[in-house]
Amino acid sequence: MVASIEDVARIALRLPEVTEGDDPEKRSWAVAGTTFAWVRAFSKADVKRFGADPVPAAPILAVRTADLAEKEAILAAGHPGFFTIPHFNGYAAVLIEVGATRKKDLEEAIVDGWLAKAPARLADAYLAR
Repeated sequence: MVASIEDVARIALRLPEVTEGDDPEKRSWAVAGTTFAWVRAFSKADVKRFGADPVPAAPILAVRTADLAEKEAILAAGHPGFFTIPHFNGYAAVLIEVGATRKKDLEEAIVDGWLAKAPARLADAYLAR
């Protein structure tokens, strides 16, 4: 089943102490004041870098990873809809074409993003349950 931004919101808001940003045009989700997932539009420069390759369809979700090694592992897993762009080189986050990914993979990425940014007490309690 194809995922949607409403699925993103449901998944993120089920996690402890998550807040959703105030701007409905630039939706984002944070824990302890730190954003771990956000809807990201492509700039004109981003689109130009795709060249002749097809540009992934919106909506695009950016999700933080624990570090660059985790980012590379996620991308190497080959989940449908997961990718990166040159603008994200050296940045611990992956991009997800929401309509092209599986809900299971999306949920795993969001939870991992939350774990990467949640305070240790929250992450430890979540993992212990």
